[in-house]
Amino acid sequence: MKQALGIFEVRSMLAAIQAADAMVKAASVKIVDFNFVGSGIVSVIIEGEVAAVKAAVDSAIASAGHLAEVISTNVIARPHDEVEKILG
Repeated sequence: MKQALGIFEVRSMLAAIQAADAMVKAASVKIVDFNFVGSGIVSVIIEGEVAAVKAAVDSAIASAGHLAEVISTNVIARPHDEVEKILG
């Protein structure tokens, strides 16, 4: 597991794609998962260094926030190895 996980949920496929693009362009992060939650909500999960993940999530909020409703964001610094089982 990398040093941090970032989660970004938004109510729009277009905004989720915009957010994912902004995140990987803003910092050295990798997209781990792209989930269709339901009711139009899409979740993007990234991993990388703590500062890079924070910068990427902030960039996603700025980029996609004007396109659609941002449901939630979170940065988990140094997640436990058991969290990897949820993503795998």
